[in-house]
Amino acid sequence: MQQVIRICNKELKDYFISPIAYIVISVFLLVTGWFFFATFFYYNQADLRNFFDLLPITFSFFIPAVTMRLFSEELNVGSYEMLLTLPVTFNDILVGKFLAGVFFVAAALVPTLAYPICVAFMGQLDWGTVAGGYMGALLLGSAFTAVGLFASSLTRNQIIAFIVGMAICFTLTLIDKMLFFFPRSMLGVVGYLGADFHFKNIAKGIIDSRDILYFLSVIFIGLYGTHLAMEGKN
Repeated sequence: MQQVIRICNKELKDYFISPIAYIVISVFLLVTGWFFFATFFYYNQADLRNFFDLLPITFSFFIPAVTMRLFSEELNVGSYEMLLTLPVTFNDILVGKFLAGVFFVAAALVPTLAYPICVAFMGQLDWGTVAGGYMGALLLGSAFTAVGLFASSLTRNQIIAFIVGMAICFTLTLIDKMLFFFPRSMLGVVGYLGADFHFKNIAKGIIDSRDILYFLSVIFIGLYGTHLAMEGKN
């Protein structure tokens, strides 16, 4: 566990000594803030529905940009082989990088707490729903981080890693909106694959074990796929 914490701290330090991290977080806040407050007064309701409705699409672009360098950069510069010579296991490296990505996403969400605080001054806000929304956001962010980590393990090129990660996250977000392309017998299965569906259930304050299991499954599949991809490179 100590090695996992060290790797996580190293990755977080690498994030925040680079101006790219601050640029990505600033763009994320500008996009979510603009679209949230641009339509907030149309509905005349004290809630964060617009913010949470936008989050899966925003995360589909934002998180692959955060995770694209985690493995591809080290594969490109050759530092991954050096990392393996240290007294750490690959699982330590994998979990440490995953946790660093999740903590970065959480750090980007912290400034958005200003949104519910502002809304609370304008009306009676349901804080239970807000808590559910942020819980869902962390689960969604963790799942997409695992997907982005997998995409980063496939290639030495960060741009390709970003495109692959974005494509997978975008597909998971929108697949339940394209059910008319699938035969009726597959609708239940395809509908269950939609990350947006499970996220919105939790964001409503409905804590269902099926939704939690979905995100945990995506995390496991993403990390296991990363393990297999990197194992082939050793």
